[in-house]
Amino acid sequence: MHLHELKPAPGAHRQARRVGRGTGSGRGKTSGRGQKGQNARSEGFRLGFEGGQMPFSQRIPKLPGFKNPFKKTYAVVNVSKLSRFGEGAKVDAEALFEAGLVRAGLEVKVLGTGRLKRKLNVEAHAFSNSAREAIEKAGGSVKVLGEPKAPSPRRPHGPRRDATEQAATKESASPQAE
Repeated sequence: MHLHELKPAPGAHRQARRVGRGTGSGRGKTSGRGQKGQNARSEGFRLGFEGGQMPFSQRIPKLPGFKNPFKKTYAVVNVSKLSRFGEGAKVDAEALFEAGLVRAGLEVKVLGTGRLKRKLNVEAHAFSNSAREAIEKAGGSVKVLGEPKAPSPRRPHGPRRDATEQAATKESASPQAE
């Protein structure tokens, strides 16, 4: 068999309908679309159009606000769950994951529900005030991971030095030169 002998399977290729080519063709004049009406027109309808019924996008209520794309989501652990660790143990995200308390890849936040009777060294990305107090009251320590750095002072918009400052420096420099 050669390339020139290849053909598609029978019935795989159908000839295109040639519409609008005269009345003798059987599909002339209205091209098989009937007389008037929406389906006889060429434009069709716009996206979301529901035949004149109030479209879904207009029917649903529009709530105020927006979804914050920078929202922080934490894996939450209560202080009561930390009791399973031994006295003086270091409790970090890895230890919590191994204990099955958090899922991998999420930042950990410790909340203050429950009681803690053991001294633990807890490392997490965030702590509630009550959790911090409970851990420190039991004699343990709290370490916040990845604390945000202090914001840099913002420069005012516009030129770096005010025109009045520049004029004042010029005046103070000129009497010394004379």
